Amino acid sequence: MHKYGALALLVVYAIVLLVLSLVSIGGLETLGSPYDDKIHHFGAYFVLTILIANYFNTLNLKRGLLYALIIASTYGVLMEVLQNYLTKERMFDVFDMIANAFGAIIAVLFMIFIRKLKLK
Repeated sequence: MHKYGALALLVVYAIVLLVLSLVSIGGLETLGSPYDDKIHHFGAYFVLTILIANYFNTLNLKRGLLYALIIASTYGVLMEVLQNYLTKERMFDVFDMIANAFGAIIAVLFMIFIRKLKLK
């Protein structure tokens, strides 16, 4: 993917994630688990991390996966802090931050695994 396309996709996704993090979402599809919210957080930050890493890959950045992990995790913490101060319906949740970070970590591990498969 071209670097500008990768950047555009990343920026659009980050903005959508920002909006979804700061507005009240009623009627979100449930998965039938008491941990639906954490699963959604995990998935959202898994995708965010892959998009960040993909953009860094277009720049041939040497430590792109590490930077993607740090940026996605920091973005997750920032969203939780903003929820605490900017919204009345949403609230700060440490477990959401943990789910965000796990999504980012698993995305990086997944990408390392895929790269190793391609090398064989």
